[in-house]
Amino acid sequence: MKEKQSTPLRFASIRVENWKNFAAAKVDLQQRGFLVGPNAAGKSNFLDVFRFLRDLATSGGGFQEAVTRRGGVSVLRCLAARQYSDIVVHATVKETADDQSWQYELVFNQDNRRRPVVKRERVLRGNRIVLDRPNEADKKDPERLTQTYLEQVNVNRDFRELGHFFASVRYLHVVPQLVREPDRSVGRVQDPFGGDFLEQIAKTPERTRSARLRRVVGALSVAVPQLTQVELWRDPRGTPHLRGKYDHWRPQGAWQTEEQFSDGTLRLMGLLWAAMEGGGPLLLEEPELSLHSEVVRYLPQMFARLARRSGRQIILSTHSSELIQDEGIGLNEVLLFLPDREGTRVRTASDFEDIPRLLEGGVTLSEAVMPKTRPDRAEQLLLFGDR
Repeated sequence: MKEKQSTPLRFASIRVENWKNFAAAKVDLQQRGFLVGPNAAGKSNFLDVFRFLRDLATSGGGFQEAVTRRGGVSVLRCLAARQYSDIVVHATVKETADDQSWQYELVFNQDNRRRPVVKRERVLRGNRIVLDRPNEADKKDPERLTQTYLEQVNVNRDFRELGHFFASVRYLHVVPQLVREPDRSVGRVQDPFGGDFLEQIAKTPERTRSARLRRVVGALSVAVPQLTQVELWRDPRGTPHLRGKYDHWRPQGAWQTEEQFSDGTLRLMGLLWAAMEGGGPLLLEEPELSLHSEVVRYLPQMFARLARRSGRQIILSTHSSELIQDEGIGLNEVLLFLPDREGTRVRTASDFEDIPRLLEGGVTLSEAVMPKTRPDRAEQLLLFGDR
């Protein structure tokens, strides 16, 4: 059975001020985005902007909870922030079937009780202002500014579509140890680290689940040639497990559960399953971890096919040279994170005059980009054992 999911919306740009690593950054986004840069440059913190918007719009979340989860305004605020200390998050969302775009802007700080408070909240549809706060009601009752309109169904009717889109953002960074933990799913729902990964599979209708697992096996056979079958089963307690059948010297082969699967196998399973779910933007943190370099090289092509089939936007961080070797990656899809004393700067590969010339001279995209993100004085690590 061929599954077809589609979402008409995607992030066209993100602008932040005083957000974690970023004193000020505006980033244009494509259907795919590859974030590259040294450790602690802000790639994860940039992905967290999308998660923050999701938390604002998700049931059980909201403005206060979203900020509290991140340690409060003082922790969120960029260390390079000076006189202007408000935190700004501005998202432009493009509708693929319409030239008009949504814009959502949230400016916030904290009051003298250290509570997050809205300084400005605006929604635009094209050039039309849909929401502009603070409004008269806010001025009469400042307590209202402890919540966004985005999270309140009684006032967000005119831009609820935007809230649904933010809530559809999915972040994934599968931790194999959590998948193997027998009590992994207790209290977890849509766990980005894979704690409820097998529960998600188990809750999928059987026909859809079987079709997806067959596709997973077909893709996994590239990385794990001996794997011929994957199925779901439940132990006597009712806990779901995956088991895979491997070609073996025995005529009937051999079965293994997720406890015996390698880290790379589990991570790739989680990645493939999430890719088939459809829905809103998919955020991936270093998907190359535990995978063979030859497998990593083909991930961009898989993501490109997914984007064409479902319209789903994919934004991922990576340290892998192999992952951005693919010739089909556009220069405007690669975002370089460059740390600076005044906060991390973000530039697309197309912003550098020398990168197109290097590519014309036969250099690969990876060879042209990676040296620009190499940490200074990395060779100092060699001296560690001499001290």
